[in-house]
This record gives sequence, structure tokens and C-alpha cells, in this order.
Amino acid sequence: MGCVFGREVSSGIVSESRASRNASFESNRKVEHVTVAKTDASVVGVENEGTQKEEKSDGERKQKGERRRSKPNPRLSNLPKHSRGEQVAAGWPLWLSDACGEALNGWIPRKADTFEKIDKIGSGTYSNVYKAKDMVTGKIVALKKVRFDNLEPESVKFMAREILILRRLDHPNVVKLEGLVTSRMSCSLYLVFQYMEHDLAGLAASPIVKFSEPQVKCYMHQLLSGLEHCHNRGVLHRDIKGSNLLIDDGGVLKIADFGLATFFDPNRKHPMTSRVVTLWYRAPELLLGATDYGVGVDLWSAGCILAELLAGKPIMPGRTEVEQLHKIYKLCGSPSDEYWKKSKLPNATLFKPREPYKRCIKETFKDFPASSLPLIDTLLAIDPADRLTATSALQSEVSCLISVNTLVLPSFFMTEPYACEPSSLPKYPPSKEMDAKRRDDEARRSILLLLLSVDLNHWLFYKTVLAD
Repeated sequence: MGCVFGREVSSGIVSESRASRNASFESNRKVEHVTVAKTDASVVGVENEGTQKEEKSDGERKQKGERRRSKPNPRLSNLPKHSRGEQVAAGWPLWLSDACGEALNGWIPRKADTFEKIDKIGSGTYSNVYKAKDMVTGKIVALKKVRFDNLEPESVKFMAREILILRRLDHPNVVKLEGLVTSRMSCSLYLVFQYMEHDLAGLAASPIVKFSEPQVKCYMHQLLSGLEHCHNRGVLHRDIKGSNLLIDDGGVLKIADFGLATFFDPNRKHPMTSRVVTLWYRAPELLLGATDYGVGVDLWSAGCILAELLAGKPIMPGRTEVEQLHKIYKLCGSPSDEYWKKSKLPNATLFKPREPYKRCIKETFKDFPASSLPLIDTLLAIDPADRLTATSALQSEVSCLISVNTLVLPSFFMTEPYACEPSSLPKYPPSKEMDAKRRDDEARRSILLLLLSVDLNHWLFYKTVLAD
């Protein structure tokens, strides 16, 4: 996998206890037909807001005279003792078996010395990513090592949730967990993924890359297809951005880094944290403190990505939450009075503008392909209910509100020029967000050295003049 983690805006990502979240590395042993227990966020993906009551234990006393029976418990930590014993015997550490349970079934842990690290290709606050060679198969892979200092319960819960989510998903446009690298004698944990040569942020920042409209459509179709799969399986990604969208040499895009992802069920609402998604791609309801949200947060991020690919740069690069909201209001308009009333957002009184802002997406992006504007307009709707779904964004027609009239127009993907095939995309040198940061750092150093050199020459000149 390419760079799974990229830059994190200083006021951007704050996960629920993510500082203690742990990730895992894949083994090269895969198993077919593994059944993962269906688990919702209230069990494995605890949102850590203190709003969930503990479920009754399996052995809770029943009414008098009623025989106690054990119920199937979706908690991964409640594996039967014999299954846990089998996993420990296979080499899994006890703490990982207790945390991840059925997500480990059918796998055996790989040892770290069966991989040779080649280069560091990504880093984040809580993990590092390496390009490595599998010494058993000779395959090039990506190893994501998660840093954690202890095995406190909250830390293990978040790590278990990420593993469970990755095992539930299986789609060409979603990165696949292939195994785990761990040891009974160590708390270290690696996730093993397919190595991806690029990420979208690195390609977009490359001075030699300029995306054509068919390329943009190709990447966006793959992104929305991957999101459709996640949402249909009850998963919110909650950190869609360029550096988390990996691309291989065949042009295939895969959504990666599910460290902030969570399970959700639209029919069973439960409070979730609003401190998710990198700042530039964070939906307005999250900035306003929403704890009841859905697929709209991922679709807003996708809208930012689409506009960014067409503009050639991020469209709303705020430095703080206040500045980010201001940029959103200036582009997308401020929420209506009806929205303020129905949403009852915690930060509404703090961030409600004194004067309403007018929506100006069409004027701001007047140089974009005309077919892209209805989709951008839908994805960047202030009210998340108006963003619809990934499935609707992929459909052949889209409804567009013009003044008071609703027009049905051909979708972005059904208008010429059509999306190109991934295999027909240009072949680029490996490019990741980390490479772009290195280029920027080198450019800044060169400018600094040039300025110092000029100042030194001036000083030597004046010293010579004064000496004469």
C-alpha cells in the first residue's frame, strides 16, 4: 500500500481516543469463506462518548426457575475458550485473541523477520508505513506498524474495530487486509497490505501530473464505488482525503486507512464523535459539533476531492475550525433558518454567522466542466440530507435545484468525455504525499540557502568597502 497516512492538519484529525488506537499488519496467509460476526459500533466500535450502557452479560440471572442459556454475543472478546486456546496455540498473543476474536479465525500470525523493510513510505501520529519485501513469497507489500505504549482496554478496542472493519470489506476499490504480523512476546502489531505505488495527494501535487477530465471521472467513479460498498456494509470511513486514496500502476484506486472508521446503522442511532476527518475535508455538521450523522460526512469529503482534482489545488484549506467554517459559508452559503432549527447542533450559537452567505459554487467553479457542477453542488450541500448517497452519485441522472425549479440532468459520468479505463491511465513514477512534502522541504531549504548566500555576499562586499 502506498502512503496510508499523509499530512494531518494541525487542527484536523482528533479521533475518539485514537491516541490509544492500534492497527495491525496482515499475514500472507489468507482464508476463504471466513465468517466475521456482525458487530455494530455500540459493541466493538465504542465511540467513547460515555453514552452507551453496557450490555447485559451472558450469564445474567433470569427470572426464577428459568434455565440460564448462553446467547450468541457479537463481542469479539467473547470467543469460546477452546477457540481462544486454538488461536494462542497457533501463535496469536492472548491479548490480541481476546480483542479481535473471530477476526483472526483461519489466519496464522507472520513473524517480523519474514519481511525485509525497504523504505519508509508514510507516517502519521500513530503509525508508520513501510515498503517491504515478503521473504517467503518475494512479493512487495506495505507494512503498517501501529505505535502504542500499553494494552489499555480503550486502545485495544479501537485496534480491534479497525481489524474487524477491514475484514468485513471486500471490494476492488477498498484496500484489503491480507494478514497480521505479531508475536506472543511483543505488543507490536503490523498490518500487511498490497503495495500501491501512488496516492492521489502525491500525484495531484506532482509537477509533471495534470489530470484530464476522463482521468478525474475514472478516479471519482472508483472512489464513489468504494464508498458505496463501505456504506452498504454499515461502515463510515470518516477520513476521506487524497493521501488515503491509493493508486496502483494499473490505475486502480483503493480507499485506505480505516483508523477513524466506525460501524453505523441508520436504524439504530447512537452518538458518535464529531472530531473526525482531516480539517480541509470535514463536513460543516461535524464542525458544528454533530454527534448524529451518517454517510453525508464521507460524501462531503468526496465532493472536496472532486473539486480539488478539477481545480488542481485544495478548495478550502482552512487553518482552524473557525476559518474552515468561514470558507465553507463563503463557497456553499450559510445554513438556512430551517436547518438551524431542525439540526439543533451543539456549536450553532458559536458559529452561526451574523449575516447569511449566498451560495456561489457555480460562479466560483465556472471554468469546470459543466457536467461536474450538479454533482459538486449535490456533494457540497450544507444539509447532509441533500447529499443523498454514493449510489445516487453514480446513477445515470442527477437532480439539480436551479432557483425553485428542479432539473434532471445527465450525470457527470454519463456525459462525454467519459471516464477512461484505469488500465489506460498514464504510468507515473511512484508518487506519494510524503514525496511531495520532501520536494517542498527541499525547495524551502534551497531558497533559504540562496538567501543566506546573498546576505553573506552582501556582508563580505560591505566589509571590503569599509576596509578600503
